Amino acid sequence: MHKMAPLALLLSAGLLAAGCNSDNNSNTSTPTVATPKNVIFFLGDGMGITTLTASRIYAVGEEGNLTIDTLPETAFIKTYSHDSQVTDSAPSMSAYMTGVKSNNGVISMDGDANQLADCSKSAGKPVTTLLELAKAKGMGTGVVTTTRVTHATPAATYAHICNRDLETDIAAQLVPGGAGFNSALGSGVDVVLGGGTKQFLPKANAGSRTDGRNLITELQAKGYTYASTLNELIAADNSKPLLGLFNGSHLSYDLDRLNGKAPTEPALADMTAKAIDMLSQKEKGFFLMVEGGRIDHALHDTNAKRALQDTVAFDNAIKVAIDKMRVKDPDLKNTLIVVTADHDHTLVLNGYAQRTGKTTSNQAGVLGVVKNYGGSNIGQPTLDADGAPYSIIGFGNGSNRVDGPRNAIDDAISSADDYRQEVVFNVGAPGSETHGGTDVFLGAIGYDADSFHGVLENTAVFNKLKTAAGL
Repeated sequence: MHKMAPLALLLSAGLLAAGCNSDNNSNTSTPTVATPKNVIFFLGDGMGITTLTASRIYAVGEEGNLTIDTLPETAFIKTYSHDSQVTDSAPSMSAYMTGVKSNNGVISMDGDANQLADCSKSAGKPVTTLLELAKAKGMGTGVVTTTRVTHATPAATYAHICNRDLETDIAAQLVPGGAGFNSALGSGVDVVLGGGTKQFLPKANAGSRTDGRNLITELQAKGYTYASTLNELIAADNSKPLLGLFNGSHLSYDLDRLNGKAPTEPALADMTAKAIDMLSQKEKGFFLMVEGGRIDHALHDTNAKRALQDTVAFDNAIKVAIDKMRVKDPDLKNTLIVVTADHDHTLVLNGYAQRTGKTTSNQAGVLGVVKNYGGSNIGQPTLDADGAPYSIIGFGNGSNRVDGPRNAIDDAISSADDYRQEVVFNVGAPGSETHGGTDVFLGAIGYDADSFHGVLENTAVFNKLKTAAGL
């Protein structure tokens, strides 16, 4: 059910640059040169702990483990923003990338900046990101996402702006030498992969830019290879900077990709593998951010099936990264891989459900209705006060609230691709479910991973990543 594309299975060989050894045949010794460090930061957007638990049961059953479950070092992360108990993705990712708490809607700027339509009227100053620090040190840099590359999470690595919705302005910050370029990026980000072609194209070319610029051709003129399909991604020259945009907006949900609805789009694991192949050639190490961004979108839609499948796709990318880096750095002595989320959602697991095992083509699993685990009615649906079955997964808020007695549902209904789980509070149209304010999980493996433990501020993660990368 959870197949991985061919590229993600190709592990490339190669060794990281080794430090110089002291001269044992001389009375004097040369200074040891530190081996370059690699940092890969995985961000599951909206991937709260209940979503992780449900995804595990969905993919491998209650007793199984996802790759994220095997990471040896763990912590819990506080997610509140500068001005809100419940954060949005812009300040939460900015906190990871800069060590500074921003206001909701603001990308990589200090707490004085507010989300305004006209950023010239907003106070505040830009704050330096990890990617910018890595670039200044000569390290390779990469951004991989299943959302538009100008969306809040990826943008927080390379851009500074008071309003996350100004995505055409964010795109301009990627183009070396162009108007609006973020000069702290030097020659530019080495690898940028995801969706969002429209933010790079003028309206005359079916884009959304009103300035008439074609940023794709501008980046190509700066030496970038451009890829728009999986095959073009595979064929791209690993020695040149790469821009890959595989959809006009966000990439398709992984469930739809697996169902053949997006045959030319890469999986997140494919993009991660390509980025590592390219960046691991850098002599001074690299910093790579990988986002599973559509987990968040499916949760906003209270569409649990797509959210869980995108979480599994995210986990596949983590496995590919660990496997590839172990080929290059067998004991991960010079590589730190960190996996976390920016915030959670209102997804809950209801009732005293009988164990379901993993979801298959003929078994709804955790996507089904609650069934009795014992007694004379074992295996039969548990009923609510009105005598109707209810699903294992529900949400605190969203669009599918039932007022009055509920209609009966069964496994076939609740596990359908397009089913929106029922909610406690109706807060608007589909897609309106909110984030949650609960702490999120962090897992780490490799160099300096044991520095992550306990309960941490999201801003503290920045400092630990910075230290590990030697920035």
